Amino acid sequence: MATYILISRLTDEGCATLTKNPDRIKEVNKDVEAMGGKVISQYVVLGQYDFINIVEAPNNETIGRISVQLASRGTVRIMTLPAIDVDTFIENLK
Repeated sequence: MATYILISRLTDEGCATLTKNPDRIKEVNKDVEAMGGKVISQYVVLGQYDFINIVEAPNNETIGRISVQLASRGTVRIMTLPAIDVDTFIENLK
């Protein structure tokens, strides 16, 4: 499985949803799994973005589908970044 970093920002609708139902965060993690990914870790951050998620998925197509489907709900905007393990990166440089 490949690793991806999803950096997200809530929309006004997303803020309203979490205010009413904070557990929605964990429910979305189950949605990610149902679409073929796995949330490895998740952080709430302060500043320009609201969440950083480390997600595993089998390929770019799967993570692309996950990102688009989550964003299509209108509650979040996502930047998706592929991540390479440092040891793998070093090994590929040799």
